[in-house]
Amino acid sequence: MSSYEVKMPKPTIITCAITGGDDTAGRFRAVPVTPRQIADSAIEACRAGAAIAHIHVRNPETGKPSIELALYREVVERIRDSGSPVIVNLTTGAGARFIPSDDAPNTVAEGSNLRTPAERARHIAALRPEICSLDMGSLNFGKGALINIQKHVEAIAAVIREAGVKPELEIFDTGHIALARHMMNEGLIEQNPLWQFVMGVPWGAPSDTDVLLAMRNLLPSGANWSAFGIGAKEYPMLAQAALLGGHVRVGLEDNLYVEKGVQATSNAQLVEKGVNVLQTLGFEVATPKQAREILGLQAL
Repeated sequence: MSSYEVKMPKPTIITCAITGGDDTAGRFRAVPVTPRQIADSAIEACRAGAAIAHIHVRNPETGKPSIELALYREVVERIRDSGSPVIVNLTTGAGARFIPSDDAPNTVAEGSNLRTPAERARHIAALRPEICSLDMGSLNFGKGALINIQKHVEAIAAVIREAGVKPELEIFDTGHIALARHMMNEGLIEQNPLWQFVMGVPWGAPSDTDVLLAMRNLLPSGANWSAFGIGAKEYPMLAQAALLGGHVRVGLEDNLYVEKGVQATSNAQLVEKGVNVLQTLGFEVATPKQAREILGLQAL
């Protein structure tokens, strides 16, 4: 029998994943690139109904993903200076991509971006966002893999813990839940993290109701969790996550279309559709203040 117990109904938190780390900026005009564009998009998403903005940064000149501290700092300062109540959630996932050479053993190919745990978490220690992501394991991904060995996950988790930041545990498969619960038992992750189920990334957990239910049932009783689907499964998985007692995520990191064949014009547009789906199903959408209360964050 599952140890997971559904809490009483509560407002549903919408996270908006603003820009992501894939090479999409050159092909989709709506994807924000510069720190100003990323910050403005987060603020607009909040006005549309998102309580949390999940943020990567990009090289302003090329649009390629970046981990430069100065870029993160500018985004965070712009959001904070604006007075927006949106909860800032910075990624630590960048720097894990490994594409092996087909010809030279133990050699990386173009497209790899491996960084040390210290480099991947430097901006967390410096900027202390309210939330940051923590990838809980490795995964085949595109032409290569995302490499998150236990030692590196523990090292990044230590920076998060010392900075006093709420970890959002990125779960791509069931084994990642097992590692997260082990680390919680060892005191390496706080006892009330936000769990984020990533559904539909090849070759991780598929966007499937039975799989989502099974993953939810592996969580500690009363855990705060969220889920999202990639691409065309974004809104079906949004509805399913809410119906199973979870929170939800949308955004241009995960899906670039507002409907079949129609490219989204902004993150706010994707959030607005998510709000409409939730309200049609009878769910209340959480404000940033309510989200802070649900997640145990310090009020602004």
